[in-house]
Amino acid sequence: MIHDVQLDETEIERALMLMDTMILDGVSGFRDTYTDAVEKLIQAKAEGKTPAAPKTEAKRSGQVVDLMSALEESVQAAKKSRGESGEDATLHDMPTRKKTTAKKTSKKAPAKKAAKKTAGRKPRSA
Repeated sequence: MIHDVQLDETEIERALMLMDTMILDGVSGFRDTYTDAVEKLIQAKAEGKTPAAPKTEAKRSGQVVDLMSALEESVQAAKKSRGESGEDATLHDMPTRKKTTAKKTSKKAPAKKAAKKTAGRKPRSA
């Protein structure tokens, strides 16, 4: 469904300016390999030939990294660069806090909440 829309001249100008900024210059360097592959497939089927299987890239075998050992090495290197020894830090007990008695304040009565307004039932028309 298309609606009749009224546009101001400035809106049209801004839309055209936006479209101009989105245009790529020199698109001749790009190639649509998908369309080329589909065209070759259609041509092979039209000639009654069995289409060639698509070329797949060989899977790259990557090196498996143990993240925990890499993290440990990184931490040790950081400690060494700061001149810290490789020993663990000495732990000390924290002093206990002294309990203070809370000052009693006079309690105020809680403010009354406003009653919630609910939508009442509308009377039926006769």
